[in-house]
Amino acid sequence: MTKPNLLLKNYYDFVWGSDTQQLSKYKRALTQVLRISHLVFRDVMDGMLTLQAMSLVYTTLLSIVPLLAVSFSVLKGFGVHNQIEPMLLNLLQPLGEKGVEITARIIEFVDNTKAGVLGSLGLALLFYTVVSLMQKIERSFNYTWRVTEQRPFAQRFSDYLSVVLLGPLLIFTALGVTASISGSPVMQQLHQYETIDWVIRVVGRLVPYLLVIIAFTIVYIFVPNTRVRLKPALTGAVVAGVLWETTGWIFASFVVTSAKYAAIYSAFATLIIFMIWLYVCWMILLIGASIAFYAQFPEYRTLQERHFHLSNRMKEKIALLAMSAISGAYYGNKDPLSTQMVAQRINVTPEILKPIIDQLLEHKLLVKTNGAKPGLLPAHPPETQKVLDILYAIRKAEERGSGSMERLPRNEAVEALYTKLNNALEEGFGGVTLKDISRDEALAAEANSPSVAQPGATGKADGA
Repeated sequence: MTKPNLLLKNYYDFVWGSDTQQLSKYKRALTQVLRISHLVFRDVMDGMLTLQAMSLVYTTLLSIVPLLAVSFSVLKGFGVHNQIEPMLLNLLQPLGEKGVEITARIIEFVDNTKAGVLGSLGLALLFYTVVSLMQKIERSFNYTWRVTEQRPFAQRFSDYLSVVLLGPLLIFTALGVTASISGSPVMQQLHQYETIDWVIRVVGRLVPYLLVIIAFTIVYIFVPNTRVRLKPALTGAVVAGVLWETTGWIFASFVVTSAKYAAIYSAFATLIIFMIWLYVCWMILLIGASIAFYAQFPEYRTLQERHFHLSNRMKEKIALLAMSAISGAYYGNKDPLSTQMVAQRINVTPEILKPIIDQLLEHKLLVKTNGAKPGLLPAHPPETQKVLDILYAIRKAEERGSGSMERLPRNEAVEALYTKLNNALEEGFGGVTLKDISRDEALAAEANSPSVAQPGATGKADGA
């Protein structure tokens, strides 16, 4: 075995082959960091993160002027609209002189955007463009967090406009408070002491990092249409914030040495460099979101591909195991299990389980609870629910439209085989009910009650 292959084997054995529970505290932490880094790198190389970032660059180019115009109109009412230009200059600082040029052009466009000139239709299109940008950002974060459902339209509209209208106001308020504290007489007095002055200067250098980290944390918590805990969001924000500031220095050096790009692209050089910087910014944000996702969901820290295709027998067994776990909690008088908890019990990822749960919900074999913490319950008493119905629901999944069995040509020999197969299934365990396969789960639910309890869930099913 060659040396590179041996190193690679040792790496995989240490990172993926070791049981983290058997490792020391520091080795376990190192292993988890390496696993998350490996998976984020894999996601980047897979191409979908880069596609999402490129899509956001295009949308940002179309939406940046309407976005700033809406924010400008709000800030103007509070007398702080003149702060937009310094904020843009700070954001585009890595572009050097080109950043100043781009800022001047953007501010010129914003100044030319007047509600009276636009009219009702133009104003509506202005808000639509802003909402479209926010929707595209949410979709990109939802993809990273494996979320398929979007917010309802009314909620999207209200949430997005709240961010666009109140976000800049809060940012400039925070900056104003920081500036006021820095210029206060007390702070001026403290600067006279050498040690305290050194501490203040160090803190001053760290403040940009801190502001970026706080902003990223808020984005990671509120943008995805799912519950994101503070600690994972902060983890992703810290990495993304450090990358943001560090990449800014590197990019500034790149711009200084980019004279040849101006020679090649002429007047387009500024636009191209601006697009590259936007792409880098969005990639950093998405990488931070990916880190936050893996930090929150350790069950996804596997080498299993994201788009994993299950065999039919795997789908059937997962459906039976899921129904058994849900029914077991029901018989154990425990709060309903969520999809996440069911996935943990049967040792699959929620992304694999969710389509199967959706099929069971569609065929009225499961119902969702409407308590404070939503969960899943059997739609029928387990003693009357046939296991065969569960198998048929999975076997008939997505048989509609062009995928319907009725569209296939009829072959008598094949039809006879299917009749025999269905008869054999009915004869073999047509009388087996969900209760029969849930007894062990009920005992397990009783034994592990602290880990599955969900205080606050009522256990009442929708429509029940």
